[in-house]
Amino acid sequence: MGHDGTGPDLAPGIDGRDGTGVGAGHGATGHGRGLHVLVIEDEPNISEAIRFILRRDGWAVTVLDSGERAMATIQQARPDLVILDVMLPGVSGFDVLRAIRADGVVRDLPVIMLTAKGQAAARDLARDSGASLFMAKPFANAELLAAVRQLAGV
Repeated sequence: MGHDGTGPDLAPGIDGRDGTGVGAGHGATGHGRGLHVLVIEDEPNISEAIRFILRRDGWAVTVLDSGERAMATIQQARPDLVILDVMLPGVSGFDVLRAIRADGVVRDLPVIMLTAKGQAAARDLARDSGASLFMAKPFANAELLAAVRQLAGV
């Protein structure tokens, strides 16, 4: 919670990582055991829900609210998995996914694409662009957690 108790006390697109490369507030227990997930989602309620679910399971989580810094963050932080929204301001989720798949160092990074329910064209484009998995919003917490665990191999 933020200093005023109303929500996260964070700059836009920053998750409060403590600078050590380890997300604050997570433990080394649970399925995640400190593995790192990068969430790129511009809807604060969704990104906070994902962060909560994953941290509770032992994952380190970084959140970006746009695709503009995605590749720089991926190359620097080297997450174990990315959860990527299709519709982002500026650079789209599809553009980020294509950049990931074109980068020789991170091309095999597991990526879960998220989009609004019922967008069949988005699902097809996500698959064709190299998404590891596609999930429609809203999603069940248990479904997302199971997908993250499966793709990360834990």
